[in-house]
Amino acid sequence: MRVLVLQHISCEPPGEFEDVLVERGAAIHRVELDEGEPLPGREGFDLIVAMGGPMSVNDEDEHPWLVDEKRLIGDAVCAGTPFWGACLGVQLLAASLGARVYAGSLPEVGILPVTLTDEALADPVFAGLPRELHTLQWHGDTFDLPEGAVRLAGSAAYPNQAFRYGRAAYGVQFHLEVSAGMAREWAGVPAYTEYLDRTLGEGAAPKLFGDFDAAERSMRQAGRSIFERFLDAHVPIAR
Repeated sequence: MRVLVLQHISCEPPGEFEDVLVERGAAIHRVELDEGEPLPGREGFDLIVAMGGPMSVNDEDEHPWLVDEKRLIGDAVCAGTPFWGACLGVQLLAASLGARVYAGSLPEVGILPVTLTDEALADPVFAGLPRELHTLQWHGDTFDLPEGAVRLAGSAAYPNQAFRYGRAAYGVQFHLEVSAGMAREWAGVPAYTEYLDRTLGEGAAPKLFGDFDAAERSMRQAGRSIFERFLDAHVPIAR
């Protein structure tokens, strides 16, 4: 299984998702786009995984590589290549398919619930999970659904939290893959701490990490279950 990982900051690797890929013997080609590493051609990969980052998909002047990244994702998804995106990754998927990505009314940060839709509960990737999942949220942008997409989850603040496009392209706004170490690294990223302070108030980090530590095991178990089901259902070579 040949996997292209699109990474946008060093502290946001695929985490639990990568653990699953390694266990299944995947050959991972990681591209650190924020470090200027070049994108390969999409051909030859069985799966594309796109992770989070502090930039917006609209920051093309500051990060011109976003143009080529969105083109690669759109071309790959339309050609049927399985895709999994988290946080910025789901926004890149939405933008690559012509949907609007824009700043939300207020950043969404914390251990917060998302509610699965009826379509999610009938989807092979999300079926069997509880209707409500606790997740790590840490984002300021949101997105409209691309035409033809199936909405899979929403939250009180943002109705579009996950969607499926076509047969095998999935994106989730929330995080279920993050370890305690990764979460604490994010507290050193100025853009992320700005979201944290603006949403929860200055000095909120200890409470956030306490909440995270209490929920980490269940979140990562849910993330592993979802990603394993995604591979089993949509990346046959991954079985």
